[in-house]
Amino acid sequence: MIEDNKDVRENTAEILQLAGYNVITGDNGKEGVELAQIETPDIIICDIMMPILDGHGVLQILSKDPETAAIPFIFLTAKAKRSDFKKGMEMGAVDYLTKPFDDFELMKAIEKCF
Repeated sequence: MIEDNKDVRENTAEILQLAGYNVITGDNGKEGVELAQIETPDIIICDIMMPILDGHGVLQILSKDPETAAIPFIFLTAKAKRSDFKKGMEMGAVDYLTKPFDDFELMKAIEKCF
């Protein structure tokens, strides 16, 4: 889970932990890339608008790395325009959730990755 907003990051991590997932969090894109390359998670949930490195940059870097290229990637963002959604999906994201989201939407997006 890569999210710069502490409340969103902690609340989403808690939802996932309660559902039985082991969650690793990063608070910016650069940290998220480093964690993904070390931990090789089963799935990545990432905000788009973040300091240091945005979510698009995260996906671009990880999709070029053979160790992380196949990890399902879900954008979780406030960017709700159709053009934003289209860009995320064209980059290779498996889903694009807009904030605010509910637990059901999040779990459904994750479940379709497995």
